[in-house]
Amino acid sequence: MTKRENPRRREREFNKFQEKSNRYQEKNNRFQDRREEKRDRNYAAGTREANSEAVREDLVIGRNAVIEALKSDRTIECLYVSKGDLEGSIKVALGLAKDKGVVVKEADRRKLDTMCEGLNHQGIVAKVTPFKYCEVNDILEYAKRKDEKPFIVILDEIEDPHNLGSIIRTAELCGVHGIIIPKRRNVGVTSTVYKCSAGAIEHMRIAKVTNINATIDILKEQGIWIYGADIDGTDYSYNTDFSGPCALIIGSEGKGISNLTLKKCDLLVKIPMIGKINSLNASVAGGIMMYEVLKGRLTK
Repeated sequence: MTKRENPRRREREFNKFQEKSNRYQEKNNRFQDRREEKRDRNYAAGTREANSEAVREDLVIGRNAVIEALKSDRTIECLYVSKGDLEGSIKVALGLAKDKGVVVKEADRRKLDTMCEGLNHQGIVAKVTPFKYCEVNDILEYAKRKDEKPFIVILDEIEDPHNLGSIIRTAELCGVHGIIIPKRRNVGVTSTVYKCSAGAIEHMRIAKVTNINATIDILKEQGIWIYGADIDGTDYSYNTDFSGPCALIIGSEGKGISNLTLKKCDLLVKIPMIGKINSLNASVAGGIMMYEVLKGRLTK
C-alpha cells in the first residue's frame, strides 16, 4: 500500500524551490548588471581617450620629441618637468628652453600623467601651439627648391596615431618631401604622433586635404606618378622604377586603400611575402615601400 502524500508538504517544498530559484535569478541579474556597468565604464573611458587624442594637438610628450620641438621654430608656450627628474637628456631640453626663453614649470608626476592621459611622458611635456599643416603646393615647392623630383606619401584613412608617427619618422629618414592625409577618418598630429615620430615631425610637411582623390588628380597634372601599395599589385616593390616624380599611397590598417582611390593609381605595387599571413602593419608596409623608393633613387 502506497504512502499518501501530504499536499501541504508538497506546497512547502514547491515554495522553497521557487524562493531558491528567485534568489538565483536575482543574483544572476545583479551579476549581469555589474557586467554591463563595467562595459559601459570601459566604453566611456575609451571614448574619452579617443576624444582627447582627437583634440590634444597642443602637447609634445617625451624627451626626444620635446628636444626636437625646442630646436625647431615651433612656438613653445610652456615646459612642464617632473619634480626631481633633472638628469640625462632632460638637462639638454632645459638648456634649450633657457636659450629660447621658454617658461619652465616643475610639476608633480601625477599631474603629467593626467595631462598625457596615461602616456609615457618620460618626465617632460611641452605645451605648444597646435601643429601647423601646410598646403600641397608647399610640398611641391619644397621639392623644387631642393632641385629634387617630388617624393610624396599619401595616407588613406590611417587611424592609429602610433602608425602615423612611425610613418612620419621613416618618411623623414627616406627623404620624403611631404605627407598628405585626409581631413576625415584619419588621425591628425596628436601628442602620441609626436612621441612616436621621435621628433621627425618637426622636419616634415603635412597637408590635410578634403578630398584625397581630387588631390591625386592635381598631382597627376604635375606629372607625378601615383603608386599604390596593395596585396593584389601587378609588380613587386623591388622591380618597380621609382626614380621619377612619385606619390606613394598607403592604405588603412584594416581595409587597405579604398576602391575609388585604387582606380586612381597608375600602378599597384605589392611587397613579397612568403609567410602564412598575408598582411603587414601599415607603418611597416609604408617603411618597406619608402626604402624601395630611396634605394631606387640612390642607385640611379
